[in-house]
Amino acid sequence: MSMDEFERRPGRAISPDDYEDRIGSIEPMAFLPVGSGLSGGDACRNDRGTLIEGGRHNRILAFDPGTGVMSCEAGVTLHDILLRAIPHRFFLPVTAASGFATVGGAVASDIHGGNQHARGSFGNHVRRLTLLRSTGERLVCSPDENAGLFAATIGGLGLTGLILDAELRLMKVPSPHVQRHAIRFDSLDRYFALAESAGDEHEYAFAWIDQLATGRRAGRGVLWAADHADGACEYPDIPKRLKLALPFSPSGLFNSATLKALNEYRFRTQSPGETVSTEKWTSWFHPFDALSGWNGLYGRRGICRHGSVYPAADAPETTARLLEATRRAGHACVLTRLQRFGDVASRGLLSFPRPGFSLTLDLADQGEPTVKLLDALDGIVVAAGGAVNSSSDLRMSPKVFEASFPEWRKLEALRDPAIVSDFWRRTALALGA
Repeated sequence: MSMDEFERRPGRAISPDDYEDRIGSIEPMAFLPVGSGLSGGDACRNDRGTLIEGGRHNRILAFDPGTGVMSCEAGVTLHDILLRAIPHRFFLPVTAASGFATVGGAVASDIHGGNQHARGSFGNHVRRLTLLRSTGERLVCSPDENAGLFAATIGGLGLTGLILDAELRLMKVPSPHVQRHAIRFDSLDRYFALAESAGDEHEYAFAWIDQLATGRRAGRGVLWAADHADGACEYPDIPKRLKLALPFSPSGLFNSATLKALNEYRFRTQSPGETVSTEKWTSWFHPFDALSGWNGLYGRRGICRHGSVYPAADAPETTARLLEATRRAGHACVLTRLQRFGDVASRGLLSFPRPGFSLTLDLADQGEPTVKLLDALDGIVVAAGGAVNSSSDLRMSPKVFEASFPEWRKLEALRDPAIVSDFWRRTALALGA
């Protein structure tokens, strides 16, 4: 699939109630549950069928401020959970880069955050969930009940049925805000020397890399580590749903020339050594939520994301190869994020997080040259024994998918026959069972 062929069309959509009313007369592969549709790829598309908009069911059902256990419908957003939990000094153990993601979407993608090394992924904190199958069965799934279906649903891309609700265990924090440590480094070798200790000492740790830097500056960047601030750190408000729009259409503002200048500014504004500051939770965890249309900065086609994880043993070499391939192809990244993943095992059959290092590249879409670059990046990752993230993908080959998720046949065996996505059609179903 070329990038030009991938257009986000609205498609047909119904509510969970309408879907339940149709049970008994549902055709195979006719539906797909979706949350907020933030994944960016075709894992949340079924162009031949109908979407089930889980976000229409968005009630918090129960919350115990003593234990931090919350029950909610699958359409509840992460932002809504935080607004309810923060006054009681609880926080999500894992949150996405956007608070507009739904609980159902977070389960289906088994999202991870900047503290994956400490807390694992979202599924590690799901106590149970209720799944509606196209047979009409409502199944409670947990590590102890319908355990196989539970594992298939965590990171299962919405393919095992319609998630109706979930019970989560939140974590106690002294403050929702964070104390941030910024450490500037001059090379990838220096980052890898810092990464393990940063993860061991702090709740959150990840790095920005200057992907465009070459020569002696190649691999430079800033490592950000953070912990929840102490109880004395208070801001006067808990931000509500503020969302701003860009006042103009800045098509293509981010290009190689502007990004070189921006990266130089990012790097130079960080003092050498380590600096410490306090940051509001909204800007640390969900930095883009207040700005609508920000991806237009990348140009008419927007962005595409390549996310990968690969073993730690050869991570410095693999990272350098991925960055060099991107530069050589003439692509500039406004976001290049490098993160150490820890040994906390994910519960899902198709969960992306695994021990090693994860590199995320946000690329301005240039059409066919970008497709060729992404294929080349896939090859580097698979050769290193790694995996490519499926949640935001729209063109990985069936072979790369199988190398990344070798247990996919177990999920296919448990997939609800009424449900499929465009991603699953072009990868797993193309491989055959």
